[in-house]
Amino acid sequence: MKAAMATLCLIWGFNFVVMKLGNGVFPPGEFAALRFLTGAFVLLGVCLVKKIPLPNKSDVKWLVLCGLFQTTYFNIAIQVSLNYISAGLTSVLTYSMPLFLSIMAHRWIPGEQLTARKTFGILIGIVGLFIAMNVKEGGSFFAVLLALSSAISWAIANLLFKLKLKHCDTIQFTTWQMTIGEVGLFLYTFSFEHVEYHWEFMPVIYILFSGVIASALAFVLWNQILKNTKASNASISLLLVPIVGIISGYIFLDETLSIITLAGILLVLVGIWIVNSKNTRENNNMTGRKDEWKAEEIS
Repeated sequence: MKAAMATLCLIWGFNFVVMKLGNGVFPPGEFAALRFLTGAFVLLGVCLVKKIPLPNKSDVKWLVLCGLFQTTYFNIAIQVSLNYISAGLTSVLTYSMPLFLSIMAHRWIPGEQLTARKTFGILIGIVGLFIAMNVKEGGSFFAVLLALSSAISWAIANLLFKLKLKHCDTIQFTTWQMTIGEVGLFLYTFSFEHVEYHWEFMPVIYILFSGVIASALAFVLWNQILKNTKASNASISLLLVPIVGIISGYIFLDETLSIITLAGILLVLVGIWIVNSKNTRENNNMTGRKDEWKAEEIS
């Protein structure tokens, strides 16, 4: 799973560069709509080729909720908040998702208790991200709340998946939540955003990368990771995504990379290490459980 998580962070991190380039051609909302439309079509094709069945009727309501929370509302909240506050602050608030998901998992998912150590690690990671993104301004209080709500929306979708849809095939779940969410996203963007643009080679590449690689493939990968890993451990690693985005921007877009940013990146890495490393007490507890299981098997 570590290799899968590293791959995911690289894809979503580099997609920051692609999105910046794409937003120079398309309105932000329409770029997101085209991105997820492409991803949905690719995944529907995969389901057809692999003969993955339609979801169970009992799962449809949860797929609708996940689609609305993770694809529709999540992206709309980000795009609207970007009109009023900086991209750096928006990224920090959005990627505070691990904190909310960990709190929700502590309350509703058995075996995923939020320890003081994990809470400290998550907070350190978010503070590091705040520093790394060089946030200098607050802007509209409403926009701050809206960006924060995108993190909560994303966390709710992940929680619903862990609680209600973990039994689903990962491709099946990703396909239908994205397709359902895309409908809502398109309705919004084509109601409130519309400009004329000319299709050329590079804009098509931006859409294909964001849609096929960063949406279809990456979300299947993320849901597979979330399915097999504790929510807090999986989500905290996503703080690496904007960090990879910063480094990618420095390499490919000639953006600056200051000492303060590097210090923030270091704090993010420390926070991730704290959450994912097990302390001595946890190790002793696990060893004790294994000994108990062995004793039961022998008897």
